[in-house]
Amino acid sequence: MGIDVVVVTEINLIIKTNKMGNEKIKLTDSTMDVVVKMSEGNPGAMNVIMQMLKPNNIDPDNVMGGLGAILLMDTYGIYGMDIYILNNDICGRDLAKTLAVLRATQMGMFDRNILKDACHRQDRSGKQLVPVEELYLKVKERLPNFDAT
Repeated sequence: MGIDVVVVTEINLIIKTNKMGNEKIKLTDSTMDVVVKMSEGNPGAMNVIMQMLKPNNIDPDNVMGGLGAILLMDTYGIYGMDIYILNNDICGRDLAKTLAVLRATQMGMFDRNILKDACHRQDRSGKQLVPVEELYLKVKERLPNFDAT
């Protein structure tokens, strides 16, 4: 009986800590819906999202492919111009580094609130908040197949 209580408590804790509640993507969305919602009409963000959705071997361990990274951005509240800033300003237009930063954040190596703040800075000052190279190397160390070309 004590085990049942622990399991229920753990399940409730997981639901409470993982629920963000403001996600835009729904299960019923088409690919076009996802691109439009996430990009908020920003052409630079649309380009980044389309690059993520194209088949690539950057993160073969992500079972959801590029959609996994897009879902992470949705969970973290990174949309539109912020997506463009993440890829362009913070990660130097390097998709592998953009995906590494998102993966590092997912794995708890970097704080999602700092990432969101950095992505929201249109004056390029967000680049100083995110140790892109360090996170890229940490992800490669933890996931040996990451960006192994």
